Amino acid sequence: MRLLLLMLLSISNVHAEEFNAKVIAVMDGDTVLVLRDGKKIKVRLVNIDAPEAAQEFGRESRDALAGMVLKKQVQINSRAIDSYGRMIAEISVDGQSVNEAQVRSGMAWEYSHFHRNKRYQLLEMQAQQSRHGVWGQAEEPVSPEQWRKTHPAKTPVAKPESATHANVACGKKYLCRQMISCEEAKIYLLQCGVQTLDGNGDGVPCESLCVAEKSLKHPLKQGALHAW
Repeated sequence: MRLLLLMLLSISNVHAEEFNAKVIAVMDGDTVLVLRDGKKIKVRLVNIDAPEAAQEFGRESRDALAGMVLKKQVQINSRAIDSYGRMIAEISVDGQSVNEAQVRSGMAWEYSHFHRNKRYQLLEMQAQQSRHGVWGQAEEPVSPEQWRKTHPAKTPVAKPESATHANVACGKKYLCRQMISCEEAKIYLLQCGVQTLDGNGDGVPCESLCVAEKSLKHPLKQGALHAW
């Protein structure tokens, strides 16, 4: 039993470490891309849940996070790696928790494990009372968790062979006209953090390219292709 306990403790701390890194892209209000020793790492902020990119207040939440961390050296306290391969961590700038700041300003919901973190619960309650961020809307805001239930993510598509080396080519392409396919554009946006591909901040890169491919796959909608 003691050996099993030691093994479990060891596993839980495999990804627990503190380090400094530079934020090179902000994906949304709770996810960033950092550069550490030349390696890109996607980091999901622990204990919070921000509006999705296509959700109301999604852009404001992302901009708020970007204002605090983009192109800055930050301190990262990692906790784990999730099923999507993202590092789960707390990010701080000059000793101040960015995770807490997002909740305090009403740009994210408290999303701790089993909602047991009293600190984050208090921050969310204070933001509600002060009507900061999402809490200042006329109507009751919909949490990202509830929003995702009514807007299920699309089934991921296989990466084409031509785009499998997009990670290696990060920094080589920045514009939609340089993309050879919608799938390649998605990889450059999501994995390389090239935000110039998502001009309207809805999470869909190079919409003219992606809409064109979608229209070609659905001949009954040729009118949409002609309009484009």
